[in-house]
Amino acid sequence: MKTTPRFWIAASLLSVLAAGSALAQPGPGPDGQRPARMEKMHERMAERHNKHLTELKAKLQLQANQETAWTTFAQAMQPPAKPLARPDRLALEKLTTPERIDQMQAFKAQRDAHMQQRADATKAFYASLNAEQKKTFDAETARFMAQRMGQGMPHGHAMHH
Repeated sequence: MKTTPRFWIAASLLSVLAAGSALAQPGPGPDGQRPARMEKMHERMAERHNKHLTELKAKLQLQANQETAWTTFAQAMQPPAKPLARPDRLALEKLTTPERIDQMQAFKAQRDAHMQQRADATKAFYASLNAEQKKTFDAETARFMAQRMGQGMPHGHAMHH
């Protein structure tokens, strides 16, 4: 079967529209419970995140001269004080398709910048580790990522999510 440029244009448009609907989040229900549930969920996730960092630090057996690198890394891994604001569903519906695409790209750029900061902090911390610590770090982060992927977490989520 031969694919035509029209097919690729249609497929691209459908993927953009699907991404737009995935970004649109429903608002709180009539009883206002969604924000409270989300807050509790964020608290539980922060607790798990801090527990993971504490366990990782213990397993790495850091030397005194590595504490500064650890502190910088751990701070970079903290979830943002305020989660990235997702585009409002009703507001998105009022926009034209090109405007919605621009909104989605702006949101993605924010997520990408945050992910890049974490990647840079991780690489800098990793460079401060000795060979044995690197093996431990590699094993622990591989195990953690495998668990996260097994739970169906989207690839865009960083370690705190």
